[in-house]
Amino acid sequence: MRIIGGTFKGLRLSKVGKGDAQAHLRPTSDRVRESIFNILLNGGYGDLVAGARILDLFAGTGALGLEALSRGAARAVFVDSGATAAALLQRNVDLCNAGENTQIIRSDALHCKLPRPKFDLVFMDPPYGKGLGHRALAHLQAMQYLSTGAFVVWEESAAQSAPDDFDLRDTRRFGGTFIHILQAV
Repeated sequence: MRIIGGTFKGLRLSKVGKGDAQAHLRPTSDRVRESIFNILLNGGYGDLVAGARILDLFAGTGALGLEALSRGAARAVFVDSGATAAALLQRNVDLCNAGENTQIIRSDALHCKLPRPKFDLVFMDPPYGKGLGHRALAHLQAMQYLSTGAFVVWEESAAQSAPDDFDLRDTRRFGGTFIHILQAV
């Protein structure tokens, strides 16, 4: 797993290792990450990354948030409840020398307390098939963590409908992975 573009381009991130099955880590592949960033930068929405405040929810290795920082995001907050994920996140932040622009919060994504100001772009890769995506989005809206018009990139194993207060802008399928681009309304 490596950073695809930007200032950290080519940097290899820490390997997930043997603990991934127990930790339920399923990193977004380089190919899918590259496609996501092509949509975010060239998908007709303008550049959604440069200067953005990023939330990487169910962050795992942090590859999506770190990719955004590499491409000009202002700050990234990573949220994951697992000890293995937190250790990987810290190693990857250190590899990128991105500590000044990041914060790691070890918390349940459905109840996390997040810093202000609000987030412009959210990456969300919950465990597949557990209905956590809709619940996480409801939490973000209820706590008013999203800026007006914020975009959400939601990775799931099946097509998802847009919850209330969101418009579905795009859906792409990559094998067994669906990427949904949502916008807060």
